[in-house]
Amino acid sequence: MTVATRLNATFSESHSDPLLLSDVVSAPFAATDLAQETQGQARRAENRAIISVGAQDWSLPDTAFRGERPMTRPPSVPSVARSELTPLSFLERSAVVFPDRVAIVHGRRRLTYADFASQATRLANALRASGVTPGDRVAYLCPNIPELLVAHFGVPLAGAVLVAINTRLSPDEVRYICDHAGAKVLVADTELTRVLEPVAAELTTVEKIVAVDDAGVDSSVPAERYEDFLEHGETEPLPWTVDDEEQAISINYTSGTTGRPKGVMYTHRGAYLNALGEVVHSKHSSDSVYLWTLPMFHCNGWCTTWAVTAVGGRHVCLRAVEPSRVWQLMRDEGVTHLNGAPTVLISLANAPEAAPLGRPLTITTAGAPPSPTIIEQMTELGARIVHVYGLTETYGPYTVCERQSDWDAFAAGDRARRLARQGVAYVIADPVRVVDPDMRDVPRDGATMGEVVMRGNNVMAGYFGDPEATEAAFTGGWFHSGDLAVWHPDGYIELRDRAKDVIISGGENISTIEVEQAIASHPAVMEAAVVAMPHDHWGERPKAVVVVKPGTSVTAEELIAHVHGRIARFKAPDAIDFVDALPKTSTGKIQKYVLREKEWARHSSRIH
Repeated sequence: MTVATRLNATFSESHSDPLLLSDVVSAPFAATDLAQETQGQARRAENRAIISVGAQDWSLPDTAFRGERPMTRPPSVPSVARSELTPLSFLERSAVVFPDRVAIVHGRRRLTYADFASQATRLANALRASGVTPGDRVAYLCPNIPELLVAHFGVPLAGAVLVAINTRLSPDEVRYICDHAGAKVLVADTELTRVLEPVAAELTTVEKIVAVDDAGVDSSVPAERYEDFLEHGETEPLPWTVDDEEQAISINYTSGTTGRPKGVMYTHRGAYLNALGEVVHSKHSSDSVYLWTLPMFHCNGWCTTWAVTAVGGRHVCLRAVEPSRVWQLMRDEGVTHLNGAPTVLISLANAPEAAPLGRPLTITTAGAPPSPTIIEQMTELGARIVHVYGLTETYGPYTVCERQSDWDAFAAGDRARRLARQGVAYVIADPVRVVDPDMRDVPRDGATMGEVVMRGNNVMAGYFGDPEATEAAFTGGWFHSGDLAVWHPDGYIELRDRAKDVIISGGENISTIEVEQAIASHPAVMEAAVVAMPHDHWGERPKAVVVVKPGTSVTAEELIAHVHGRIARFKAPDAIDFVDALPKTSTGKIQKYVLREKEWARHSSRIH
């Protein structure tokens, strides 16, 4: 019986079947049993041809996972020469190597690596005792608290799939994700159970709601206390292994700004490799003290949940990003690393508490192209900026602006402009490309725009329950990002825009990012967003929405003149609105579609 036949036989409309990218076998793999070894190889080969995606199986040729290149693994690999990759092994190792080292800090709470592993094991056993079986989905609606960090190991240790939900979503959006993922258990922070209150009775697959009281408030919905839930579990050790590295470890839902969010499937293999990429490029070590300014629900914290654990670093949890609290924790806890979108960096740079720390601080930034201005500001505060780029579909970061030694000789502004590029592929990823509509590489001239495409180890397995969207995203054997970039002669790419954000004015393409960076270079500007507005003659023209720094002032005319001195005059905005704040997602991305809707609300077509 094939994997597809077995999964189809067990699938129900409630989505309560195991989400397996392989035929998971619960019995431990015996390294000396050649028959089991052969069966395991057969399962892995079968798995690479079939992905279970919700209500149907999506069949792919074996080469679909690696572009057009066939697998070259020998037909028989002895078990002594191979183990399945999984981030679970990171916690297993750190609990042995650093058992008494502080792993997690949250206020006055301190958990060692031995505690971390023990809690993950108890959680896994509690999930199993509650009826969670291999491949079942377990959803979490929590801020950056220790329980969500533990879940990144405890849930997959139970053989289940973690679904970390954006904490800023509406009740209906949370309901949709739980139903679409087929979550069997939902763990929610008591402060966030108010979001569940209107929809708790409508959840179609959730059998149990568990409430974590981290904020000292009561649950708004009937739920089992997290502490009581853990009592169902034992501390009986479980193997920190998986039968197949291609099985799902998590499903991360996209923001859904153009429709319902899509569930992006991460595998144990992809998460393991991307985590190592974070270790390499953000330069983590056992001395790392990582502050959780990036939501763990966003691409599993760019896989840093697993990365910092891999090297035995320290996690400093943070419920919400408040600049004053961030600066306090950076000083009190000796923070060495943090991640965040450029908007987070802007808030930190302009906080009253901002001042050089007097010791190294590495800030890895992505989510939107950072302006050279904010890079220069944070550098002046003593931070080393690591600029990365990626999407939910690529486990978070895929490229890094690899700093070159000769850049140190550049003037600060020129160096910041280099660091604002999106760069080259991670060490664990295939080379990134910029292509034209016929999938041909664009010239590496720093001027010709094309679409960024990727493939390899840290590209998603597919969209859960949406084979059509998966097929479209993987057209031509590459993942299509929808981002437009230029390719420089040195091989570094530089984003120019999202395809939907490019302004076409009188037949000329205008990069909103270029205009935004020109505006942000004015000393009075805190942040800016540029969108297209309708124009009777040119079709559309740039319009800027600007937030100025406290205690400063600037007029629209002054800003437009400032832009004229930096880029071509036809790219300068025709109009500027000043606002107190820009609309943003929970991860700090500016919601340009909100600004566009306002400009085009009275027009029946976006083609003017």
